[in-house]
Amino acid sequence: MNHEVKGILHVKGERQQRSEKFSTRPFTIKVMEDKYEQFITFELVNDRTDMIDPFGVGEEITVSFNLKGRQWTSPQGEVKYFNTLEAWKVQGIF
Repeated sequence: MNHEVKGILHVKGERQQRSEKFSTRPFTIKVMEDKYEQFITFELVNDRTDMIDPFGVGEEITVSFNLKGRQWTSPQGEVKYFNTLEAWKVQGIF
């Protein structure tokens, strides 16, 4: 599912090496929804983790992303669900 949202870069997280071949990097943007601020965290994966580098906190950006979800069962049999907003393109707004 491809989606796009515009907002102001609020936080740039550090790259996290999850395994030998898998790394992630979170970042958060601030979006105004009516009169309320919304803070949305995205994840960059593998060769895209440096995509946020050119942008500074406070800069307005557009993020193209995929909405992903998965199911996980704990060793005790408890089922949990997780969602991820995986960014695949970040652009400045001029």
